[in-house]
Amino acid sequence: MTAFRSFLFSAVFYLLIMVMAVLALPFLATPGGSRAVARVWSRLSLWALRVITGLKVEVRGLENLPEAGGLIAAKHQSALETFALVPYVGDFAFILKRELLRLPFFGWYATRAGMIGVDRSAGASALRKMVSDSRDAVAEGRRVIIFPEGTRQAPGDAPDYKPGIAQLYAKLNTSCIPVAVNTGLFWPRGSSLRHPGTAVIEFLEPIPPGLDSRTFRAVLQESIETATARLLAEAAPHGVPYTPASESPPAA
Repeated sequence: MTAFRSFLFSAVFYLLIMVMAVLALPFLATPGGSRAVARVWSRLSLWALRVITGLKVEVRGLENLPEAGGLIAAKHQSALETFALVPYVGDFAFILKRELLRLPFFGWYATRAGMIGVDRSAGASALRKMVSDSRDAVAEGRRVIIFPEGTRQAPGDAPDYKPGIAQLYAKLNTSCIPVAVNTGLFWPRGSSLRHPGTAVIEFLEPIPPGLDSRTFRAVLQESIETATARLLAEAAPHGVPYTPASESPPAA
């Protein structure tokens, strides 16, 4: 039954993308309109996920979000948080792979909405452009969202925080809101299954600006990994298996 429900949800999920991409073309006229389309699509997708598969998303810690602007650094375990965050973060700017901006429809909306594409092959110049684009987004009152490990990590994997997040934090001179998740238990990386239950996304206490890079990375990793381990352990009594990893290495 889980496999069938998962297949049905995937069909509805991609159908929603195609239908909204066509019907909402007039909203490409403005960046705000494009972001509004993303919020509607995200809410519809979350509704379909809950109704079809029985997977709900609980969002905690919204009081930790700033009124406007700021940097959000989220744990990345599944595709779920890439859209589940959208309804809760106001005006947003995701940092994502530049290749995604070249996709038909999705790329058009993401570009028009002001998402920040990063060319991973461009080295230092890519980092400079990411910082410049992020600075502009924060100045507009938007919340810049980055996955500091760069790619999805399965629950229990050793953390792999990239140095770019520390440079972004230093250059933006703003607070950073860590985000912990346990989404990988319910929407596993590399799997077509969507397990019923309640996945949790939690906004944690902000890290104030002004820390040196090494201290910031250590604080960020400790905050996210500790809270993520707690969320993973919370899910276990409700039938979701989880085996804790060995102690996480300190940030370099």
